[in-house]
Amino acid sequence: MVQTKKMLQRPRRNRKSEVIRQMVQETHVSAANLIFPLFIIEGENQKSEVSSMPGIYRYSIDNLLREVESCLKLGLNSFDLFPNIDEALKDKYATESYRDESLYLRAIRAVKKNFPEACVVTDVAMDPYSSDGHDGIMENGEILNDETLEVLGKMALAHAQSGADIIAPSDMMDGRVGYIRKVLDDNKFTNVSIMSYSAKYASAFYGPFRDALNSAPKFGDKKTYQMNPANQGEALIEARLDEAEGADFLMVKPALPYLDVIKLIKDNTELPVAAYNVSGEYAMIKAAIQKGWLNEQRAITEVLTSIRRAGASVILTYHAKEVLENKWI
Repeated sequence: MVQTKKMLQRPRRNRKSEVIRQMVQETHVSAANLIFPLFIIEGENQKSEVSSMPGIYRYSIDNLLREVESCLKLGLNSFDLFPNIDEALKDKYATESYRDESLYLRAIRAVKKNFPEACVVTDVAMDPYSSDGHDGIMENGEILNDETLEVLGKMALAHAQSGADIIAPSDMMDGRVGYIRKVLDDNKFTNVSIMSYSAKYASAFYGPFRDALNSAPKFGDKKTYQMNPANQGEALIEARLDEAEGADFLMVKPALPYLDVIKLIKDNTELPVAAYNVSGEYAMIKAAIQKGWLNEQRAITEVLTSIRRAGASVILTYHAKEVLENKWI
């Protein structure tokens, strides 16, 4: 028989039953923490699956409303909308982004008209509307920062006028949070929040999203404005600037490879921190599940819990609906 000295501390006592494990659980994920990204397409009664994202679809506005309604019944109340824009409507200055009858603005208005209780988050960036596929105006191979701000301001104002609750600039242009805050305030939209993509990295995990929207750069890459994945301190610089310029939330994107960055920003701000569990992370998990290599419920809930544990108050995730439908959280 193994002889042991008397132990006063036995941590396993707090793990001995499910009731006690739940009693002492430190991190929880609920519907209130989740934002569901939704893709929009033109047409009527359209619903097309994103091939690289099993279970995720592009919706025409009528079907978008049905999807939002089904989510609200589950207690999922927040949605981030992304448009798939016809190539014929794209131009160098992304003018479709603020045209009054554009697909995106019609979708925002439709959701808020039919479900005023829903929280609508809107994406502010040029790439879905740009013929270059970049987040800024391009001249001679260079992204023009300050000239791009004017387009972003017009876009943000159009979103606010259409009923957006939260504006989420994802472009990574310098000074865009302050510029957008001034545009909104000058036009009496002081109650519209800004969820800034403060630390958005030039990541390998965006591919399925760009397929969903057909928004990949036509040439070059985004490394002159999205952050170097090797850098951590730079994220803190970006977050502090965005907070000083009037952001209401600070976001890290992607989430899983940057849990340390989520923690760093959380430890250095009083603002809520958001994290985007991006398309490539979703596709990777789903592919492993389909192969039978991972247990679906355990893998997905562990991913979401890890993001919350790192410090995120808000998680944008394509898993949002399924975890609530299946009562996994």
